[in-house]
Amino acid sequence: MDSVKLWMQQNLKGDPVIWIIVFMFSLLSVAAVYSATGTLAYKRDVEVEQYLINHSLLMFLSLGAMWVAHRVDYRYYSRLSRFALILSVPLLLYAFFFGTNLNEASRWIEIPLINKTFQPSDLAKLALIANLAAMLSKRQQNITDKELLTPVLFWIGLICGLIALSNFSTAGLLFATCLLLMFIGRVPVKYLFLLILIGAIGGGLAFAFGQRGGTLLSRIESYTSPGEISYQTEQSYIAIATGGIAGKGPGNSDSRNLLPHPYSDFIYAIIIEEYGLFGGILVIFLYLALLYRGMKAVSQSERAFGGLLSAGLAFALVLQAFVNMGVAVGILPVTGQPLPMISMGGTSLLFNGLALGIILSVSRGDVEDIATAPKDVGNYAKTA
Repeated sequence: MDSVKLWMQQNLKGDPVIWIIVFMFSLLSVAAVYSATGTLAYKRDVEVEQYLINHSLLMFLSLGAMWVAHRVDYRYYSRLSRFALILSVPLLLYAFFFGTNLNEASRWIEIPLINKTFQPSDLAKLALIANLAAMLSKRQQNITDKELLTPVLFWIGLICGLIALSNFSTAGLLFATCLLLMFIGRVPVKYLFLLILIGAIGGGLAFAFGQRGGTLLSRIESYTSPGEISYQTEQSYIAIATGGIAGKGPGNSDSRNLLPHPYSDFIYAIIIEEYGLFGGILVIFLYLALLYRGMKAVSQSERAFGGLLSAGLAFALVLQAFVNMGVAVGILPVTGQPLPMISMGGTSLLFNGLALGIILSVSRGDVEDIATAPKDVGNYAKTA
């Protein structure tokens, strides 16, 4: 027992609460996905255990990515984020024009040799949040300078606009995260309104020339029409209503056979059906705890970059989670957002792991040997 404790102390650095939260999410994810993929396995004439193995492997790789990311001094991410941000632009454009088309949207790029797809928006989200944290921390001493803030507004407008061409909900969540980061970074209110104006213009262009304008409009009309409930929402209501207080028990969901995408978009409804109100509240509590631990770095980090980076990534993950849960319980229109670290997914799980690893890296604090950090990082991570 002592050897296990010693190993954990040596290898699992950073906030122990976040580690506990992630491990709880991982266990719940494997159990919920295994239960929810039965119908999918039947339709595709494969064993359900195949999905269990595949998802467990992806979850393990996600935890591995998280472990690697948390071992890296977080100040390195300021420089890496600029490269990733520049790379994401051609990737987003390629996905829009030549990517794999699913559900009337080209969001995916097929990776050669392994025949797997990934969404460039996952990389763009992570890169934009990290680079925005770096840019804001660098400008803390001249935060009211319009010329210094122009690149900030440009990159937010460009990346969110490109994502909105094929995915409005993801672009909207990222835009909201950027607004919060700018507020925390002490950006004057007039520039926040300017960013909102830029977002409105970019959103209008994406609605007119993008791929999902019609879908967005139909979902809003369905949500706002009195007495009209979409099939997905109706089945989600049934799953939640029949779950009761204690739930039907793991693997005993009935709605998984009727609910579209019960293993991703509506997995929260399956969790409530099988684990009841207690299970639903536990998931909410875990996300709130993750948000609190991530935002805590704003006041505790010795560098502005670390606090903004941790807060931005934590808020992005938790905001997406609450949108997913809001859709499941019917307080938001259908968006197609997965539940972070719980829904079945591919590369999105890996990017979630990277984001959590970076948050843990910040929670580790500054490394003792500052000489090991890149020479140009000091400018990005400079405090006010």
